Amino acid sequence: MTIATNNVTILGDINKQLLGLTDQHIHYLPNKNLANESLTASNAGRTVQTSSKPQIGIHQQMTTAFAALKKSAKTAGIELEIASGFRSFERQLQIWNNKFTGNTAIKKANGETLAISGLSDRQIIEAILLYSALPGASRHHWGCDIDVYAPNLLTCGESLQLEPWEYQASGPMEKLSTWLTKHAAEFGFYLPYDCYRGGVAAEPWHLSFAPLAKQYQATFTLQALQECLINSDIASKAVIIDNLTEIAKRYINNTCDLSLIPIQPHQKATT
Repeated sequence: MTIATNNVTILGDINKQLLGLTDQHIHYLPNKNLANESLTASNAGRTVQTSSKPQIGIHQQMTTAFAALKKSAKTAGIELEIASGFRSFERQLQIWNNKFTGNTAIKKANGETLAISGLSDRQIIEAILLYSALPGASRHHWGCDIDVYAPNLLTCGESLQLEPWEYQASGPMEKLSTWLTKHAAEFGFYLPYDCYRGGVAAEPWHLSFAPLAKQYQATFTLQALQECLINSDIASKAVIIDNLTEIAKRYINNTCDLSLIPIQPHQKATT
């Protein structure tokens, strides 16, 4: 199956790519900046991957655009790197189940840890969805969505937490955040979670490559996601399925309106 838009072609089974059931569309980069250090994101959904393929993965048709973005950032004194790229369905499922069972902390918007004892399944689900997507519904499955940071902006001994304060005024990533807001669109990128809209928390580190994201968003169906989840061992499956329509409205489709973003790709994004 081939879909061509804006000089970008998605090859292979786009439906499996949407759900994170394949990595046929992924190009793996050397994990040079994270190989010898432990980057722990306190919100857990954005930890460095430790699968059989430890490299960071991005969409094959995004490599040129990302390289251009990275090169431009360097001229501004910013060493742009990826903290988290492609995630498979199984990886996202592991994140979800660990949070639901309490093996991994669930963070509130203020950075505090949520005590899940006494909470209903629905309350825990909504708490997880603030920062972590449902397996099958994560934009990281697509490979065109990445979490970025600049290691050179961290002080010696400082570790990245991937929390909003780091990208706000006086935070170590403030310079990066300001630069991305001004220049990301020049290379075809935008911030889908630029602010809180009542669903997913603001994520100033989350970049999406618009030419590909448009195609994946247009192909997404709730029916395919539901079928995938029914055939999985996700925690609280029944409650999720019963509330899937509302979850999709509030957490999956509730992102920045891409049609309002002045995307002007710097160059062709094909490889």
